[in-house]
Amino acid sequence: MKSLNSQAEILKSRSKQFSIRVVKLFRSLPKSDEARIIGRQLLRSATSVAANYRSVCRARSKAEFISKIGIVVEEIDETILWLELLVECEIIQEKRLEDLLKEANELLAIFASSQYTAKFGRQ
Repeated sequence: MKSLNSQAEILKSRSKQFSIRVVKLFRSLPKSDEARIIGRQLLRSATSVAANYRSVCRARSKAEFISKIGIVVEEIDETILWLELLVECEIIQEKRLEDLLKEANELLAIFASSQYTAKFGRQ
């Protein structure tokens, strides 16, 4: 079993790589107003996931951890919304975002599980 520190490092890397992928996606968006508005929201929330997860790893107490991981869960969930809107508004084809959406949903599941475990313990 991997140590918690090792798992945290893996999640730091995954969330950072996810952010980088979103930055590259943003650069490739059409120059329309709606694409740029949604794109900026996506860029903000996706990069916030990585930044806030790093903050989670520096939490000084259980309460602080729970509070900070809650922010990460909110940001990744918001990121999923913006990705879905890009598809549903026909700005980007769904096929192009499949892998990114898959990673976003996996990160959401991991962070939400961590939040639940921190709040309520293992069930």
